[in-house]
Amino acid sequence: MHLESLGADSAIFGAFQTYAAQGLILGRVATAQRDQYRLYTEIAELPAEPSGALWYRAPDRASMPVVGDWVAARMVASEQAIVEAVLPRRSCFSRRAAGRREEEQPLAANIDLVFLVCGLDGDFNLRRIERYLTLAAESGASPVVVLNKADVCDHLPARLAETAAVAGGAPVVPLSARQGDGLDSLTAFLAPGRTVALLGSSGVGKSTIVNLLLGEERLRTAEVRSPDSRGRHTTTHRELVPLAQGGALIDTPGMRELQLWAGQESVGRAFEEIAEIGANCRYRDCSHSGEQGCAVAQALDDGSITRERWESYRKLLGEARRHEQMTDRLAAQEQKRKLKAMHRAQKEHYKFHRSGKPHS
Repeated sequence: MHLESLGADSAIFGAFQTYAAQGLILGRVATAQRDQYRLYTEIAELPAEPSGALWYRAPDRASMPVVGDWVAARMVASEQAIVEAVLPRRSCFSRRAAGRREEEQPLAANIDLVFLVCGLDGDFNLRRIERYLTLAAESGASPVVVLNKADVCDHLPARLAETAAVAGGAPVVPLSARQGDGLDSLTAFLAPGRTVALLGSSGVGKSTIVNLLLGEERLRTAEVRSPDSRGRHTTTHRELVPLAQGGALIDTPGMRELQLWAGQESVGRAFEEIAEIGANCRYRDCSHSGEQGCAVAQALDDGSITRERWESYRKLLGEARRHEQMTDRLAAQEQKRKLKAMHRAQKEHYKFHRSGKPHS
């Protein structure tokens, strides 16, 4: 397989040069399940697993290979590889992992575009779209909002207008995957070397869209249940699939829960008009909670900002603020641990040289 068609460019080959000199091969992760990978390489499609050195060097689980990563791998047999290194990611779509710990769960890496798929049935939810757009802003990938199931929507123009109002300039594409209507609008975003990921709740039609874009029934699909328009997880793992014309698609399982892994700056980019209005407040440190000369309060009064969007902004901003506080605290704890280990090693080194033998 020609890796250029999957997105390998001069930056990728440049980052790989050091590893090429060591006799390693370049690959892209197609699937990653419990530290078992499938790689696309120039030689063949290979199963792979991480090396012990990679595990040792990785600062956290999120740094291990995920779907879409470019990796340096060592051939250990004619049909087996060991991943020795992960090349720097140019983008990464992540969410906060489930549980109490503040941990990142990367969903896919090195994405150019992300199709944020929402159903125009009972799944339609502007607040969820805003959350996806915030995560897209953090990821570094460009978002496209895809409104599927247009054939069952009785108020399509209104839904399009509502979505455009929160999309912040991102393209909004109506589609009926079941009937194939609007598919040309999506294929226009595909190109050789470009990677597109599809993200959305279960039952919104991501696998059906992937099958249409591939031109074959590669992924299993299922009907949603009524009346909540929820579907079953027909996609059970993330997978990068090459396109015949070049480029790749990444399909992902439906996500019922999408906890924020983003900073306040990304929230500001997803709610750009609120940030712009807030810049006109009389006081620079205005909290937008009743101060005189508050431009946001004026915009809420005159309807320039809807109450629903304002509350969504405040909620996401609060989550982002907590995320930054938690990650800063964890980073400080990790730095403290490293300094303690370094000081302990220096102390042992000093005792060794003073006594001529290791301290017991």
